[in-house]
Amino acid sequence: MYKGEDRVLEALSKKKSASLGELAKETGMNEDSIRRIIESLRAAGYAETQTTESVIGKPTPELERYGASVFPEVAVFRKALKGVTLPGLSPEEKSIGLRWARVKGFVNVESGKLVPAKDAADVDKESAALAACYAELMASGASVDAVRVEEFFERRLLEKKTSRSITVRYTGKKLPATAMGGFDVSVPSADAPAGKNHPITKITNRMKTIMSELGFEEMEGGIVESSFWNFDALFQPQDHPARELADTFYLKGDAPLPGDKALVERVKKAHEDGWKYPWDPKEASRAVLRTHTTALSARYVASIRDKRPRKYFAIGRVFRNEATDYKHLAEFHQVEGIIVWEGAKFTDLLGILKEFYRKLGFEKIRFRPSFFPYTEPSLEIEVYFEKRKQWMELGGAGIFRPEVSLPLAGVYPVLAWGLSLERPLMLNMGIEDIRTPYRNDVDFLKSARVQI
Repeated sequence: MYKGEDRVLEALSKKKSASLGELAKETGMNEDSIRRIIESLRAAGYAETQTTESVIGKPTPELERYGASVFPEVAVFRKALKGVTLPGLSPEEKSIGLRWARVKGFVNVESGKLVPAKDAADVDKESAALAACYAELMASGASVDAVRVEEFFERRLLEKKTSRSITVRYTGKKLPATAMGGFDVSVPSADAPAGKNHPITKITNRMKTIMSELGFEEMEGGIVESSFWNFDALFQPQDHPARELADTFYLKGDAPLPGDKALVERVKKAHEDGWKYPWDPKEASRAVLRTHTTALSARYVASIRDKRPRKYFAIGRVFRNEATDYKHLAEFHQVEGIIVWEGAKFTDLLGILKEFYRKLGFEKIRFRPSFFPYTEPSLEIEVYFEKRKQWMELGGAGIFRPEVSLPLAGVYPVLAWGLSLERPLMLNMGIEDIRTPYRNDVDFLKSARVQI
């Protein structure tokens, strides 16, 4: 046998079973060498391996902050005991604490005033359970309180980390009388560099966290859409230039219209009454690679069956058939958001967008009037790009026109926006070309830093 194999097999035969780390410690070799030797021993029948995976939760800085003081829903309840009104809450208590205080039944809101809905003893018991779960996680990385752990994952207070361990067992097979020849695979080698998340993944995760902190639920859907959801449901006329091949990737075959015939009729009527042309269901059935995630918003708005306020977001890939340059891509990500609430105002839209970019670290932003077929009023969001000494557009927003939201769900208004993901990443990383993160440049990826 190879010298390295002799050492590993000797150590393994003594222990009967061991982890890679234990074998590395016993033999003085690094784990990469041990792993290669174990594969050789396993192929020869001297060893068996068993891989186990477990998911653990790593507390986020937000959870650590709560654990060191008080969870925001408990803070909201305590203010409710004092008769505090909504303006008396901190921004975090308004965006996070109030939501969870209502979910847990701690408080109600009556005429703008917080009203306790539970006994203080019950809330103190919940507060103690949250603190105890946090302490267990910090001490050992695990907790027996599965309910609170699941809540922490839902609130993104814990980052999911997958831990993989390999246990090696000696089969008992006897060694051959003669040793095998060959080279020594135990020669020390440098450890492989640690892996890291791609910059796109990092900023996507950060944006999802921000939207969750602001009380939004995530929307999901595929990248292949019908023209009905991608265009028609958004009151975009069938002869609009954006539907031409110059802007849209059309696919072979058709995508079926919704099964809700009443919905299709309402959309048809909106087009024929509003744009004054005969609406063609065949055009609405053409399959496309979605040009925006707003198609998801249309689907979700159409699924609403009551007047309860809702907030949704999505981050997904979209496709535009256009030339690429330092700030344009043919395939990119869009950050979608909608607020469905009859009491919503245009100023609420501006406030949400400002808070979103503030949490991303941007302060120098501005809004300017714009036009989109499916929103009115409409605006574009811009951030100043210092390196090029110019303002960069980051996305569009507005209030869905009644011709969009009323046929879909009979609700109005609906605040909506579609933002760029790659452009803020450019600003964050200080790069000048939006194509850079997609070039698979290993040196760039190793040195890339996302300051979020």
